[in-house]
Amino acid sequence: MNTARDLAIVTLDTASDHTVEQGDLSLALAAAEMFDLLDAHALVLDGDLITPSAQAPTGDRLLDEAASALVRQEPYESVEDWLWRRGRGLSAAYVEDLERVGLTARAPGPRFALRAAPSVPVDSAARRQADERWTSGEPVLAALGTAAGIRDESGEDAEEAETLTDETVTTVLAALGNAVMELEAVRQRRAIEDAAFDNVWRGY
Repeated sequence: MNTARDLAIVTLDTASDHTVEQGDLSLALAAAEMFDLLDAHALVLDGDLITPSAQAPTGDRLLDEAASALVRQEPYESVEDWLWRRGRGLSAAYVEDLERVGLTARAPGPRFALRAAPSVPVDSAARRQADERWTSGEPVLAALGTAAGIRDESGEDAEEAETLTDETVTTVLAALGNAVMELEAVRQRRAIEDAAFDNVWRGY
């Protein structure tokens, strides 16, 4: 099970239905990688600090890259610090990697389009697995999708969240929620600053 890859596939599959902020998605993918590395016993959490375990190949290029990037000396890194550091540009890395391994292909479009056609998932066992996890409302993947902006919050989300009682899971999701809110605050601040600049410019 590869939660990060499943989240990336689901995002591409639902791209036409949602406006996804790449920063939010990158943070959610970093959180998904953390769940995958926890499952692979590549790390454990001590409170909100990441303690690496003995490094062993996972068989996935990006997950192995993530494991290699773990801070292996004290003081160890917090979950939220990891999300910011690992998440930088991660959504683009997953789009590229999915295309590289043949799980996505460029959508057909005008031959001389100015912009490259978006990647779309091809029919594959990986896509079917991701879709099954998504449509079944698996709580962790659903929570990651909500944070990434590809799933609208609803009463069902609250019910699903109540099933996430594992302390490690809730620690990662709480850090992800904080990071996404902080990123949104930065966007809003920049929008206000840009609007103020435009008003000053029009005054001249």
